[in-house]
Amino acid sequence: MRRRADTSTRDPLIIGHRGASAYAPENTFASFDLAIEEGADGIEFDVRLASDGVPVCIHDSALMRTVLIYGNVESHPSDVVSKFYCGEWFNARYPRHARDSFVWEQIPTLAEVFERYGAHQLYVEMKCEDVSRRAAIARAVVAAVREHKLSERIVVKSFEHDSIAEVKRLAPEIRTAALFGRSWPRPLVPTAKIIAEAAACGADEISLHRSLLRKATVEAAHRRGFEVVVWTANSSVLLRRAVALNLRAVITDHPRYLKTVLTKKLRPRESSEAKLP
Repeated sequence: MRRRADTSTRDPLIIGHRGASAYAPENTFASFDLAIEEGADGIEFDVRLASDGVPVCIHDSALMRTVLIYGNVESHPSDVVSKFYCGEWFNARYPRHARDSFVWEQIPTLAEVFERYGAHQLYVEMKCEDVSRRAAIARAVVAAVREHKLSERIVVKSFEHDSIAEVKRLAPEIRTAALFGRSWPRPLVPTAKIIAEAAACGADEISLHRSLLRKATVEAAHRRGFEVVVWTANSSVLLRRAVALNLRAVITDHPRYLKTVLTKKLRPRESSEAKLP
């Protein structure tokens, strides 16, 4: 039986959304490194299966947006996908933050991310529109988590809640989150529906798009034992709401900004006391 969520006073984790994706190409080492350098407690990233069943870190099924070539991720083996350059698009779209080095950023495998960032909190989002491959991606992610002994630092999440159920079936010790986003019907998604779907797949956390963040939903989730996460939250207003609602984590494109707001504005006394000898 799920225990009541911890609602004691605490700061939410600041998690870099695809790294520090407002300032570097998403889902790359450059973006992940920057998020950690900026004080993020961890990173969030997407994984898909390459044709050989190896998870690689990329958001879209199609390669065009970030790699600028035709084709899909699942059409290539991981050793090919990991050689694709995926940073040129960022420099073209965001010239203010462009760096020459971004052009040479490549697509990491899940194993590479685990090896490089395993000391931090990691939110792994499984992406798989093909129902027939969802069990496979769950198995691959579980195998990687166990191989790298990261069960205590990982949260596996997905919009495809059957994938979450499969992770829990294979590895009950791995923490999971059910994702709920903007594609849901408007104007409001019923709290009861969110909680029922999260419970049905055995999730430990409910991860809400910022447009779905409501006090009643969070309080009901806490009563049922779910922790709550909000994404993508990039403003101080949303951070204040997250603190007031005692959320577990805030997933943001701007980790340095939110970390600064949290430590210097929302918790200034604690921050200054921590610096005293």
